[in-house]
Amino acid sequence: MNSRPVGQQELLRNEGNGRPQDSVPLLALENVGKHYGNIQALTDVSMAVDKGRVTCVLGDNGAGKSTLIKIIAGLHQHDDGSFRILGEERRLGSPREALDAGIAAVYQDLAVVPLMPIWRNFFLGSELTTGRGPFRRMDVQRMKEITKQELADMGIDLRDVEQPIGQLSGGERQCVAIARAVHFGAKVLILDEPTAALGVKQSGVVLRYILQARDRGLGVIFITHNPHHAFPVGDRFLLLNRGRSIGYYDKKDVTLEDLTAQMSGGAELAELAHELEQLGGHGDVVHQVQAGRADTTTTNRQLD
Repeated sequence: MNSRPVGQQELLRNEGNGRPQDSVPLLALENVGKHYGNIQALTDVSMAVDKGRVTCVLGDNGAGKSTLIKIIAGLHQHDDGSFRILGEERRLGSPREALDAGIAAVYQDLAVVPLMPIWRNFFLGSELTTGRGPFRRMDVQRMKEITKQELADMGIDLRDVEQPIGQLSGGERQCVAIARAVHFGAKVLILDEPTAALGVKQSGVVLRYILQARDRGLGVIFITHNPHHAFPVGDRFLLLNRGRSIGYYDKKDVTLEDLTAQMSGGAELAELAHELEQLGGHGDVVHQVQAGRADTTTTNRQLD
């Protein structure tokens, strides 16, 4: 395997990436840990998020991805290590505090109201008003115009923002949520498994909008269990397993095959291949994945 894990300090120097960066990352976690009673959910996890870069956090169920999200989004506080926002040590007490710091999370369920129009969901909880006192009312026309313009700026062409958001595809709803976070001033955008329930085509749509958000200067944290979705858009990759980091890589230091092999797990995959062969299955295919020889050409072409 030719991948080379990169240390926290080396990554913060942004060496060799060819893209100008601020000297201080938007946020950085160093040796962060979290426990719930006797259960250690995270141990010594470090990562950094820079302006205009996508940091992918990969891991299977139970790897610690959800705990990491909750710490960054202000739902839980870390117990060990340091959490810095623009170089300042922080301990966020609530999601509102995280939003005020420019950190927005888009969760898999999206928290939208399916029967409401797109523009109502876009401004849900932050409606614009006009008039004063008893004559105050929602500024419907302005909200519609802003919604349509913000979606257009993200490359989303919707003819009618009056249609219920429930009529949109899963990928389109994800993109509306991303555009909403950008409009309301997010500097760091957390995307929690945005492609998990989507087909290949809709996943490709979401990945394109992740790049749109990156190109608009946001630091994006892309949470996923699928290395084939992460690799085309990611600049850095943090791999988690049972609450611990098993690899932290810059894009130039790792390949898709390396990520796939590490996500699969060496000894566990070898045992699985042996069991499949005993049952008359295609254990040779599992061996190919373990060796990092899985054919990913078709998947990448579908996402282009």
